[in-house]
Amino acid sequence: MAHSHHIIPIRILTVVFVVLLALTVITVITARIDLGVLNVPLALTIATSKAILVALIFMALKYDNKVNLLAVALGVIFVVVFLALTFADTEFRGSMGITEPAIVEPVPESSGYDSP
Repeated sequence: MAHSHHIIPIRILTVVFVVLLALTVITVITARIDLGVLNVPLALTIATSKAILVALIFMALKYDNKVNLLAVALGVIFVVVFLALTFADTEFRGSMGITEPAIVEPVPESSGYDSP
């Protein structure tokens, strides 16, 4: 059974390329602005959008076998779950009641033992 490749028109490739360039410019601009807690989610959203465009158009997953698209989607879902668990872990580490470093008593110079 012969498999023919889908030929993507140059117009679509050019539009996607321009969108990727625009998203890159937006990334650079937003990196210079302090948005507080929104910095990471915004950067991840822009990066995810660019990755989806590259995968669907340049890697032709949009026109390929749907099983390949399913495999990529499952991989992305696992990455999102692992990132969410990592962010949750690092966000709530300070709420364990340990907020200050332990105070260590200095060791006196004379320990009560005679030196030989």
